[in-house]
Amino acid sequence: MTNPRRPWIRQYRTGVYIALDDLLGEPILADLAFRQDDVLLVVDIQNDFCPGGTLAVPGGDQIVPLANRLAERFPHAVFTQDWHTPGHTSFASAHPGKRPYDTALAAYGEQVLWPDHCVQGTRGAEFHSGLDLRHAELIVRKGFRPGIDSYSAFFENDHATCTGLSGYLRDRGFRHIYLCGLAFDFCVKWSALDARREGFAATVIEDGCRAIDLNGSAAAARRELAAADVAIVTSARLAA
Repeated sequence: MTNPRRPWIRQYRTGVYIALDDLLGEPILADLAFRQDDVLLVVDIQNDFCPGGTLAVPGGDQIVPLANRLAERFPHAVFTQDWHTPGHTSFASAHPGKRPYDTALAAYGEQVLWPDHCVQGTRGAEFHSGLDLRHAELIVRKGFRPGIDSYSAFFENDHATCTGLSGYLRDRGFRHIYLCGLAFDFCVKWSALDARREGFAATVIEDGCRAIDLNGSAAAARRELAAADVAIVTSARLAA
């Protein structure tokens, strides 16, 4: 028997409702109904963060089809793009004697040093070729200041220099930000935390993300998000 309110849900003899997409392994998104003040934030799905890139997130390309389906279903979508200068301070290559994933002390605190990635004008900085940009109402470029990194879509890593995204979202009347993208434990996490800091509701769509998981950073991100009252859901739960 089916749930009359949600035809994609089937009731088993136990009385438990199970989403058909849980059984089929792919979210069913066609029946999602969002409010006009909901917005999807698609974070940094770029070549350098996908397999073959210089800072590849494991399975990073696997989220592209879901990101496309989500962007199609949401009434509004904003995309972000890492956009670094050559020799950026967050690159290990800019610090003699340092290796990727070492840390350095910056004026704004500890900075993880990354492989050179998402350098302006390079293929690595381009969006993944399978990502459908037609639904992007705004593309926010971040990390373009040579002396400071930017994980969050809202602030640089000093947590003071803003990107302007908060004002844009407020001016358009958005209240709830849903996030997917790369990487869950860095740019997605910080964007969600700053969304809460700026007074927005925030929900991370976990199967629409992949994590770097550097020294346990994925588990730490879940704890931080929970502490900030950021919801973590799967796309299947959005339909349930």
